[in-house]
Amino acid sequence: MDSSGVEGDKYRYLLHGDTEKDTNWRFGVRPNYDVIWPPGSLEEKVQNLIKTWEMENFHKTRIEDFKSIVPEKFTFSLNGRKGLNMQELGELGGGYNPLLQSSLPEELMSYNPAEYDANSSHKAFITAFPRGFALEILQVYKGPPLIVFKFRHWGYKEGPFRGHAPTGDLVEFFGIGIFEVNEEMKIVKVEFFYDRGELLGGLLKGAKIDSSSSSIEEATSRCPVLRNTG
Repeated sequence: MDSSGVEGDKYRYLLHGDTEKDTNWRFGVRPNYDVIWPPGSLEEKVQNLIKTWEMENFHKTRIEDFKSIVPEKFTFSLNGRKGLNMQELGELGGGYNPLLQSSLPEELMSYNPAEYDANSSHKAFITAFPRGFALEILQVYKGPPLIVFKFRHWGYKEGPFRGHAPTGDLVEFFGIGIFEVNEEMKIVKVEFFYDRGELLGGLLKGAKIDSSSSSIEEATSRCPVLRNTG
C-alpha cells in the first residue's frame, strides 16, 4: 500500500503524520508495505503493529521518531536471552544484528553480528533478497495486551550473500513472537523464538564465489540492488 493510504486506515494510527519532514529515515524515504488480511481483523491489527515496529527498527535512525514503542520501557529478547533496552540494541549495531544473535564461537558463525552495523547488515539482506524479505503473520493465538503469534519470514535469494552466489531459491523460516503492549497499543516488550539456522542455511546454499573480479562481477550482475549501485 502506498503511504498516501495510511491516513485512511485506523489500524495504522501509529504511522499517522509519519511523512513529516523532521523524521530521519535511514535510507532517505519512508518505506511502503502491504496489508494481506481482511480489514479490521485481529490478524490485520497484529500484522500492522508488527510491520510498523519492524519498519521503524530498520528505517528510523532516531529513537524519538519511533511511534510503535515506549522507548524508556522497551526491551527485546531472542530465544529466551536477557531483554535488551534501546541503548543495548544500539550497541549491538542495529539492523539484523539483534535478530541474529548467537552463542556459537566466532569461528563457527556463518553470520557474525560484530562484523556489521545497521547499514551494512541491511545492505547484506536487501542484496540477497532484492525483491524483498516478507513478514507474514500466520496465526494469532492471543490478543493484546500480550500478543502471541506464529510468523513466517520469506524471500527469494536472487543476490549474493557473504560470498555465496544467488540460487533463486525460496528461503524461509518460521517462529513465535510475543509482543507486550500498553493501553495505547504501543510496544513495551518483544520476544522472538526461532532457529536462525533456518534462515542462514538457505542463504549459504549457493556456490562459493571466488575472489576473482570476473566471478564477483558475474554474481552481482544478477542482483538488481548491486547492479544499480556504484
